[in-house]
Amino acid sequence: MCHLYVDVEGMLTRVCVMGYASVGVIHLHAAAMSNSPQNSSSSLSAGQEGRNASPTPAWELRPVPVNPWDVVLCVTGTLVSCENAVVIALIIYTPTLRAPVFALIGSLALADLLAGLGLILNFVVAYVIDVGFVTLLSAGLLIAAFSASVLSVLAITVDRYLSLYNALTYHTEGTVTFTYVTLVLMWLISAALGSLPVLGWNCLGDEATCSVCRPVNKNNAAALAVSFLLVFALILQLYLQICKIAFRHAQQIAVQHQFMATSHASSTTKGVSTLSAILGTFALCWVPFAMYSLVADTRYPPVYTYVIALPAICNSIINPIIYAFRNPDIQRSLRLACCGCMPYSFTVRPRTPSDV
Repeated sequence: MCHLYVDVEGMLTRVCVMGYASVGVIHLHAAAMSNSPQNSSSSLSAGQEGRNASPTPAWELRPVPVNPWDVVLCVTGTLVSCENAVVIALIIYTPTLRAPVFALIGSLALADLLAGLGLILNFVVAYVIDVGFVTLLSAGLLIAAFSASVLSVLAITVDRYLSLYNALTYHTEGTVTFTYVTLVLMWLISAALGSLPVLGWNCLGDEATCSVCRPVNKNNAAALAVSFLLVFALILQLYLQICKIAFRHAQQIAVQHQFMATSHASSTTKGVSTLSAILGTFALCWVPFAMYSLVADTRYPPVYTYVIALPAICNSIINPIIYAFRNPDIQRSLRLACCGCMPYSFTVRPRTPSDV
């Protein structure tokens, strides 16, 4: 932006301002005064006055104190992104990991990867960009990613139930089709939930309607919390059915093969213990945050939100350990990728009761 000033001695001064400081001062002397020493002195004086008269910048950067909790969330998001990127790379570059269950594990890893990136973006938006529309996009990405993560856990639970309930027909083309249709519907639902803040379910226009997760409004937060609790109830019911099926299979095998009863019972007990650990971890991470979102509002201290939300975010760190790195086939792929110590032509191991 340039401004023109004319002093009493006929000197024309142009001051160009960009950002904070002037970037150029040009003096145009009158033809009759071009050789006068006095005019040279006046020129310097006028130039100085022009610089002093520069208008105040329209914007200026001011130091913003960084909340340590936001730093913790950003670092956690980085860890989540890196860990789940490893899982996705293993599934993509290992040809033998093409069973339906690995598509579901890959979907879970992708959702958690997007959640980690969303946490990083949220930190950038809070301290660098701070534009309303970008804030809504960041919130929408987090909602879509965590919704897809929870729904992926539900889909994996359904897959485990079907693998035991329909063991004879599980490894068929129909299961593959069902899995991919489920994935498409799941991501469409997640995208729809993530678009709600951009479509108007936000509190940027009325701060009084904000939930503890700004810019999500109270109605949106309550709807998401209730939806999660319904999904969790369905996961709990499916795992109870899985336990019943596993114990029924153990009893049938014990009747038919008495000499195998002890080993199979041990395998079933291990599976139920694993199931309890998976379900308990999921509940401890997400249920407190869902309940808190239903009852809390902006009057609550922000530190409460950070403390309760952090375990839910850390669930995206735990998911790869529970669903991916515990899987023997993925373990072999990881060892092969790291040191090449396993043959590349290994086959997918059939599911056992301990895999529930």
